[in-house]
Amino acid sequence: MTTQTLNKNANHAATAPAFLSVWDIHASYGESYIVQGVSFNVHEGEILALLGRNGAGKTSTLRTIAQIGDPQLTKGEVWLDHKPLHLMKSYEAAAAGLALVPEDRRIIAGLTVEENLKLAQIAPPIGWSLERVYELFPRLGERKKQEGTTLSGGEQQMLAIARALCRDIKVLLLDEPYEGLAPVIVDEIEKTLSIIKAQGITTILVEQNAVRALKLADRAVILDTGSVVFDGSAQEVLENESLRAEYLAI
Repeated sequence: MTTQTLNKNANHAATAPAFLSVWDIHASYGESYIVQGVSFNVHEGEILALLGRNGAGKTSTLRTIAQIGDPQLTKGEVWLDHKPLHLMKSYEAAAAGLALVPEDRRIIAGLTVEENLKLAQIAPPIGWSLERVYELFPRLGERKKQEGTTLSGGEQQMLAIARALCRDIKVLLLDEPYEGLAPVIVDEIEKTLSIIKAQGITTILVEQNAVRALKLADRAVILDTGSVVFDGSAQEVLENESLRAEYLAI
């Protein structure tokens, strides 16, 4: 399948109404032009796998959507439930319902598991109660008095997701949540994401383990050198060997 053929299907952002719409966003780290006209839609309750080789611009796209400021959005629009995220600061985007769980998880040193969770609930809008979080993540309940940074990698990932859920979020952005985790822990994370989906929360998942991400996701967007080269169903990517070989090396 050629890139030209792929590009005919590369943008669905101008079609049906979407919960989160990314319209022609461009972003740079200083003079480095990284995100180059990315557009896609995500519908409410969907899991979207945002895929591509290393350096394709996946993490930079997530950070641009979240209005982190690095990379800097230079052009384009991001709308969440009719709200213009592209006009907001990162904290305003978070208050509007966007939550980014970065690859390094950002667990706060010196605080227990429960203190990390309570810190997320200091200001409105408050999301899940601690009781509900512990029901979904019983390991965190068992370790609620333990310092967060002393947890295993998988438990820290659970804590990072749980902390996001303590806010009243609409869209969860996950950057490499499976990185360094044993398959059995990845299974647990996937079950958690399925439960979150059932609650109506929309998820964008950046993951190098593309096959596992595709099996979980409803739809997939593939990036190559900062641009969209495919936008369609996750199943279509799983079934298209030439597409996976060209853009995902799997």
